[in-house]
Parts: sequence; structure tokens; C-alpha cells
Amino acid sequence: MKKLICYTIIASFATIALAIAAPNKDAMMEKEKAAWQAFKDKKSDDFKKLVDKDIRCVYVEGISNMQKELEGMQKWDMKSFTISDFDSFTDEPDVIVTTYKVVVDGTYDGKDMSGTYNSGSVWKKEKGAWLAIFHTNMKEETAAKPAG
Repeated sequence: MKKLICYTIIASFATIALAIAAPNKDAMMEKEKAAWQAFKDKKSDDFKKLVDKDIRCVYVEGISNMQKELEGMQKWDMKSFTISDFDSFTDEPDVIVTTYKVVVDGTYDGKDMSGTYNSGSVWKKEKGAWLAIFHTNMKEETAAKPAG
């Protein structure tokens, strides 16, 4: 019986520690918004505070790293973005996965890129700060209507 009580107490403390360590869903959504805002505003210093220097990104166009993200930032003319359907989960105290939709109004290198994108990021807590270490987004395509 003593062992059961001891295990229950340890499990309770572990659960409390995880709850304290991981930010809530709203806090992570604010981090995503802040990263998008810094990118939209072409504020590379603000962007670098939210994104790990070794970030990797996967897009339809290819794979990107921090240098490519900063170069791409200069080619975007993003008028607005709106995040919706945001969700996050974690089963580790220092890693969080987010998924969401983002509606973008803007151009990239003069080409209209407006639309709805399915997006996701992986965030890792390093030295007390949450940094994005992976990001992806793909533009939603309208489903083709079946013939007939």
C-alpha cells in the first residue's frame, strides 16, 4: 500500500511538472502569430528570437533552412495573414507540435500566393525559450469534381 501511495504521489508531481513546463495552447498560438508577424514585417531580428538557427522547413517548392527563410522573407509582400483551427500537443516537457490553417494575402517575388495553407511547426524549449525547429505549410487545393 505504501508503494502505491508513493507511486501515486510521484506521478502527480510529474504531471504537475509537465503542466508547468509546457505552455498552454493560447501561448503557443501567440508564438506562431509572432513568428508570422515578424516574417510579414520583414523583421529578421524578431524572427530569429522565435526560430532556432538550425530550423528546417519543408514546402512544395523545396526544403529550407534559416538562410533561405531570411532570403525568402525579402521576396514576400505579405499584406495579411489569419491563423485558425489552431491545435497543439505535447508528450514531452520540451517539445510541442502545432497544426493550424493560415489564410495569406500576398505575393512572393511578384507572384500571387494568396490562399489557405495547412501548416505545422515543431517547437523545442532551449535555455528557457521556446524556438521553432521545424515548419511546413502547403497551399490547400480545391478537390477536382468527379466526372459524370
